[in-house]
Amino acid sequence: MRCSKCGQEINPYRNPVPTVDIIIETAGGIVLIKRKNPPPGWALPGGFVDYGETLEQAAAREALEETGLVVQQLHQFHTYSDPARDPRRHTVSTVFIATAVGAPRPGDDAAEAEIFSAETLPPLAFDHKKIVDDYFAAQRTAQRNPSPHPAGG
Repeated sequence: MRCSKCGQEINPYRNPVPTVDIIIETAGGIVLIKRKNPPPGWALPGGFVDYGETLEQAAAREALEETGLVVQQLHQFHTYSDPARDPRRHTVSTVFIATAVGAPRPGDDAAEAEIFSAETLPPLAFDHKKIVDDYFAAQRTAQRNPSPHPAGG
């Protein structure tokens, strides 16, 4: 069902909409996109999960569509569900972390795609400042407390 005034899809069951965001680690920092569409601003690559796709597939697809990067080592970070996180509607976002090689290039609804460090972050849209702050805090904790067991051990 669509709104007769704005054409936006209406969820008659008023359920939150599943989305994904992806923190793409590259040499020099993480990839952010500058949004072409409202709400404006810099953001993590991401978007709505398509019917019939897994969260992991959606994250990899959105990364490729918005940055031109093929991601590797994709794993879940956290889920964010504050009803006010997206001004357009109530969304629940599962955030992934992945790595990629190469220079990002904007695509789909991204006007720009660039690499930022913790020190060079621009103002972020949605709740992405909280997400990125949580990510960098987790990175600092991991560096202070490395795992005593090697991966897979």
